[in-house]
Amino acid sequence: MTTITDLEATTTVNATPAQVWAAITDLPRMSSWSPQVVKTIVLGQVKEGTWFFNINHYGWKHWPTTARVVRFTPHSDFAFRVTENTTVWSFQLEETAEGTVVTHRRETPTGISALSRSLTKVAFGGEEGFTDELRTGMATTLAKLKADLEK
Repeated sequence: MTTITDLEATTTVNATPAQVWAAITDLPRMSSWSPQVVKTIVLGQVKEGTWFFNINHYGWKHWPTTARVVRFTPHSDFAFRVTENTTVWSFQLEETAEGTVVTHRRETPTGISALSRSLTKVAFGGEEGFTDELRTGMATTLAKLKADLEK
């Protein structure tokens, strides 16, 4: 079986990079866009090194994660590493004539933790199906972000 690792979704938002940046770094707002995030609690001001907690869900299943901001380049690049599975989730912003291109990624620079792979198999029916759900969720997140910022 092939291990599925890096994922990516992109959209163009009719807003400035500063407007998009303000939204994506307001981490408690993520639950209004992401179909998986229920709640986010940030420990302090969002900047490189900041820790936060998420309550996530998939169907009726709920679980907590912790994450730390690992990249914080205003109006350009925001990323955090999830402790439990070692994945890095990011948003890259690029200004264009049409607004801001937002690229949402899930990267696996050190792979996915063995614990996470095992739990995905047992609790979520396997990596392939759960990865499809993540892909769909990333596209949904961007579509809702876009709709919110273009109101």
